[in-house]
Amino acid sequence: MRILEKAGDTPASTGHCYFRALRVIIGSMRLGYLYSRYPVISQTFCDAEMLALERRGLELEIGSVYPPLTSLRHEHIAGLRAPIHYAPPQEVLRISEKEAKIAGRWPRHLVEQHERKYGPDIKAEQRARNALYFADFFARNSVDHVHVHFANRAAHTALFLKEISGISFSVTAHGQDFMKDLGSDDLLREICAAAEFVAAETDYSRRLLCERCPDSAAKIHRVYNGIDLERFPTPVSATVNAVPRIISVGRLVAFKGFDHLIDACGELARRGFDFVCDIVGDGPLHDTLQAKIESLNLSSRISLLGSLSQRAVLEKLQAADIFALASAIDAQGASDVFPTVILEAMASARPVVSTRLAGIPELVVDGQTGLLVSSGDTSALTEALQHLLCDRELRLRYGRGGRLRIEQHFRIEETVTPLLKLFETAPANSGKSSQHRASHPPSVSAPTCGVASSEAATEIAYLIDRWPDSDLPLLEREITEMKERNVPIAPFVCGLNSGVRFNRAMEEMAPLLEFLPDAMVLEAEWRANPVLAQELEEERAQQTNRVPGGIFLRQARFALALKRLLRGRDVSHVHATSSRALVCALILKRLLNVTVSATIEPRPEPPRNWIQDALSECVGGRLSDRKLLEQCHCRPPVSDAPSERSRRFTETPYNGNSFLLDKTTFRSAPRKALGLITRKTRIDLTTGARFWQGWAELLLRWSSSDRKSKIQIPK
Repeated sequence: MRILEKAGDTPASTGHCYFRALRVIIGSMRLGYLYSRYPVISQTFCDAEMLALERRGLELEIGSVYPPLTSLRHEHIAGLRAPIHYAPPQEVLRISEKEAKIAGRWPRHLVEQHERKYGPDIKAEQRARNALYFADFFARNSVDHVHVHFANRAAHTALFLKEISGISFSVTAHGQDFMKDLGSDDLLREICAAAEFVAAETDYSRRLLCERCPDSAAKIHRVYNGIDLERFPTPVSATVNAVPRIISVGRLVAFKGFDHLIDACGELARRGFDFVCDIVGDGPLHDTLQAKIESLNLSSRISLLGSLSQRAVLEKLQAADIFALASAIDAQGASDVFPTVILEAMASARPVVSTRLAGIPELVVDGQTGLLVSSGDTSALTEALQHLLCDRELRLRYGRGGRLRIEQHFRIEETVTPLLKLFETAPANSGKSSQHRASHPPSVSAPTCGVASSEAATEIAYLIDRWPDSDLPLLEREITEMKERNVPIAPFVCGLNSGVRFNRAMEEMAPLLEFLPDAMVLEAEWRANPVLAQELEEERAQQTNRVPGGIFLRQARFALALKRLLRGRDVSHVHATSSRALVCALILKRLLNVTVSATIEPRPEPPRNWIQDALSECVGGRLSDRKLLEQCHCRPPVSDAPSERSRRFTETPYNGNSFLLDKTTFRSAPRKALGLITRKTRIDLTTGARFWQGWAELLLRWSSSDRKSKIQIPK
């Protein structure tokens, strides 16, 4: 990646001219982002940074070890082009660990060293398992460098990732992450030594890091978090409410100082000031703070509003007269360092009252953009709030000053520039990383059995409702057969059946599967698309034959998650491996204009009438029910004689579709006996190479049809 500097001005709408703008020209470097948990509603700076990098033209690959804890998601995340990839369940990661140990890829020495040096609480083995997955994920997607926010679990994982794959990494350290969460200065020094560079979000953080990691001081750089002023397009004059409104935003934890703010409000009320105060956020101190509000008779003045979306928070900011954040240091030494919500309040032209703590004075200029008091000084906090409540013109002046300071120093276009320069210094295509990719090519063999090369064929999404599934005893064999024939399938598992003990075939298959994230992520995607969700529900309501509501809601959520994952992938065909997965596949057909095929198991859960309607929308598939096959006007094969096999894949049913009798489902008495053996041994005694050969030909034909996927990457 090369970075060229060019002089220029920002758009006039920002009211600010700056002299050095960066234009990024992307070369061969691909950038990965790795989080311990993403998204987190309080970490909007991560969202803003990645969105800004994508606007500069960088292609990102985003990985998160754990899913979010809530389904609330800020609206602007929908603007990310890169989907978020989550680590699969731990059961699957343990299989990968086992395989890595056999192959000699497990970082045994580093795991043992960390367990001895840092103890069991550091969870070195778990970090290594997660790193193993993301090492393969990033290498498979040609990522040359990985950036991590927070010097804690994710940074520790990146340390193992580098050991396994050779992919370099860097870290943005914030404050609480390395001061408290990581739990070891020795481990912090090891992470900083291994990182290509460390970005500290404030000068305050940089000083602390340099004190703890003096040998790495030269590679520790201050890089401020920024804010996207597109969401604050023009300066908004301070609101003048008949009853002045104070707002505060943050997690309800001790170091946010909400108890001090409530005490200050109590004193203002005793002095006779008329005001209201909204506190936005949720957390473990909710009940304690509510009890405090009630004990001070402030219920009519102070409201705990809970967590809100980013849009709702910005609306609350713009409706307020004063922003207050009484940041403090808690009993464990944790504190705010550089609260993003102060950036947002200043961008909204709101005067700020806060404390002289950590990096806050680097943002709020006392007497110019707001008022700062000592941390924990409730009396001083009360006086500062009173001063602004009594002086409307001062509120306006501080608000304008705050907006100007954001425009001059904290626009995301400005703050991301030094980060880009640091990325330029990161080594691209390191030797070990390239060697890792070369030694782990895609698990696809050359074409066999006469199937033409699939280079011209687009990808086929294989939808698996749950795995392992006793109703699909030969699914592992099927996927293996398709891979061996170079059929470009991408198997997606919607839900892991954790109650099943894995056999050898399953263990070999697990690393080839892509697992959808947990229910919280699926619910977040559903809530983020309320209009589309309502349309899908209304379409189902209008159907004469409907799939049960529980199945529909589950599969519809899978479909929206898959829509985001498939965006940007060249998918033109979706195959549903069961009747339940067919519900999801037909929604994807509507959303992405893909063709659909299906395998219907012997005892399908959806109603038969719905299945008949659904099959009319498919280009073909495999059916185990002969009557259903006849209703599709497809003549089933009557024997396994070679003369019959030649006709098996040339049947042309109604609507020009191709449906086959599914030989994997053991309907005849002899096949049931063989099927019982197959279920017990997982050795396929019922189907032969010719069956899978014909199925592969059909899949390739469907994926190469004229109907191309309309999946597009938003500009």
